[in-house]
Amino acid sequence: MNRISFQEIIDSVEQLSLEEQENLFELIKKRRIEKRRFEIAANAKATLESLKEGTAKKGSVDDLIADLLDNKDDEDSLG
Repeated sequence: MNRISFQEIIDSVEQLSLEEQENLFELIKKRRIEKRRFEIAANAKATLESLKEGTAKKGSVDDLIADLLDNKDDEDSLG
């Protein structure tokens, strides 16, 4: 597959009319939103599976912070 450099893409976009550039930017924005929605849906599905299997951790924000700090201390002691 022949890859186009980032600079070549910029040069190509600059050759488009302003209307075409706006349409391209809008299309890219919509596709990024759609991709992010799929990522969120996949994360939600994985979370629901973890809850169903009983492997998800539950707790308060304070519990989360304590857990993160405990993990940081474990990493610090390893390195």
